[in-house]
Amino acid sequence: MAEFSLSDLEKIVHERAHSGDADSWTAKLFSRGIDKAAQKLGEEAVETVIAAVKGERQGLVSESADLIYHWLVVLGISGVPLRDVLQELESRTARSGIAEKASRPKG
Repeated sequence: MAEFSLSDLEKIVHERAHSGDADSWTAKLFSRGIDKAAQKLGEEAVETVIAAVKGERQGLVSESADLIYHWLVVLGISGVPLRDVLQELESRTARSGIAEKASRPKG
């Protein structure tokens, strides 16, 4: 299998979102807007957690794929490129997770 990256998937999501294809789930999600896409992301997150807690390996793999896809859709609709998220993650590797969390504004 050739190496497949999140960047590859981000490009596919972008292309399908703007394809005008009436049969494209991605195009439909983009046309329905952030509320529907965020709802789907939340549903997939819950399904991923359930599969993990139940110890369903294949379910966890499948639901994780759905979760990542819907996350990239939400990022795309929001105009947030994947590289921004990856840069944020990279910046956090310079300090411990505990220190990073403590540095966040209280809200």
